Amino acid sequence: MKLDIKKLEQIKDEEQVLEMYVETVDDSFNMIGYVGNKIKTILPRDEASSVVNEDGLVDTKHIINKAGKRIEICIKDIIKDEDDTTLVIASKKILELKVRKWMYMHLKANMKLKGVVRGLTEYAAFIDVGGGVTGMLKTSDISEVVVNHASDILKLGQRIEVTVKKFDRDTGKIDLTYKENFGTFEENIKNIKDGDIIEGIVRTRTRTGIFVELKPNLSGIADHVSGIEYGQKVLVSIKKINIEKKKIKLIIIG
Repeated sequence: MKLDIKKLEQIKDEEQVLEMYVETVDDSFNMIGYVGNKIKTILPRDEASSVVNEDGLVDTKHIINKAGKRIEICIKDIIKDEDDTTLVIASKKILELKVRKWMYMHLKANMKLKGVVRGLTEYAAFIDVGGGVTGMLKTSDISEVVVNHASDILKLGQRIEVTVKKFDRDTGKIDLTYKENFGTFEENIKNIKDGDIIEGIVRTRTRTGIFVELKPNLSGIADHVSGIEYGQKVLVSIKKINIEKKKIKLIIIG
């Protein structure tokens, strides 16, 4: 993109979103790179996020590993350096606040958003839904399949489409859901019938049996078998599909 001072000023005044290529991160955690036609750009650490730690500094997790990547920014300032070369001061903070403002005004339940997986824990995945704004995706909303960790289904950096389950305007908390992308119980069993033999993944052990994932949003239960471990691939036979109770009885055969 060919950018001149006039165009840069317009982008700044209108808080337009611009793409910055980060060449390096210096010892003070400032990101250094360029926008457009190689216009030198600096994104200071204190502009890397609107969220800060107790010490008042932006956490380095928002900065490290950004070298060699393209990120979205807004322009905070345009100055001339000592060589009279145009220098852009970039800001992720402005972008985040811009996104939060839009979300406060427009976000509602059942709205679909595109996001990137930024964190994975035993109980939830954390999804960047734009401008550094993060929503929580509980494991129970990732899939109907019960898993030990969100990483059993999702990967860091993965791009996914999520649906807003709930948005609290007072706290800014966003609850998301993902499992609807994989269809209903009825849709997932459409091509499965009693007696079929298919491959699954062992996901959960309870007192009543072993739960085996058959598809991303479908699981069945089998009687306990010794030597079976979590995450293991197994062959199962479909013993009985109960459509009314949305349950599948399995037999582990190998």
